[in-house]
This record gives sequence, C-alpha cells and structure tokens, in this order.
Amino acid sequence: MTAPEQFAGVRYLVDDVQKAVDFYTAHLGFTVRMSAAPAFADVVRGPLRLLLSGPASSGARATPDPTVPGRNRIHLIFDDLDAEINRLRTAGLTFHSDVVAGPGGRQILLTDPDGNLIELFEPADRPAEA
Repeated sequence: MTAPEQFAGVRYLVDDVQKAVDFYTAHLGFTVRMSAAPAFADVVRGPLRLLLSGPASSGARATPDPTVPGRNRIHLIFDDLDAEINRLRTAGLTFHSDVVAGPGGRQILLTDPDGNLIELFEPADRPAEA
C-alpha cells in the first residue's frame, strides 16, 4: 500500500459524495480510506488520492464563486500553512480565497498564472493510531 506522504492528491467537488464514492469504488477500482459523507470522502487507487468534497465540505466553501469553471484543483499538503502563506505572499503571490477550516484541516486557494486552482492544505491534528 502507498504511504500517505507518497499520494498524489486531487480534490473533486461533487454534488453527492456517496454517489461519487459508489462510482469510483464500483467502477474504477478505488478503495475508501475515510468517509464523512455527505460532506467528504477520501478514496485511493495506487498513488492517487481522490478527495471527494460535497457542498457542505470545507473544500467547497473555499471556492468563492462555484459558478466559475475550474473548481477542481491539485491538493498540496503542508505542515505549517501559515508559514507557507507568508512565504508565498512575500514572493508577491495573491490568494483566491481566505483560509477556511473544516474537520479535516485548514486550506487556502492559490491560482497559477493561467488561473488553475491549487489548494494548500494543513491536516488537522489526528490522534495517534494504536
């Protein structure tokens, strides 16, 4: 199995999380890592981690205008989101959203020079597994 730090994460905003989970697991060989449906689910296939975010998820809230195409984005994980935001602002970059928090962690959206969204994400502290 792929170690969490080796996953390539992509977030898809979906209308119905359970319907999306059923589709990806039944038809495309994904397995469920975590589900908090109807808000969110985390499914994997090899090194691809697909984050399925419903309308109630923090991922969906981070998109200021859901009518704008391109709400899907790559998902990059950072240990210290605030430090990363400061580093990028110092470099002259601006953000597409404010920081939002949800049960999985905190995130902010950045755009590349062509307007593609990039989610910078800091996971919430998780209790150690036994």
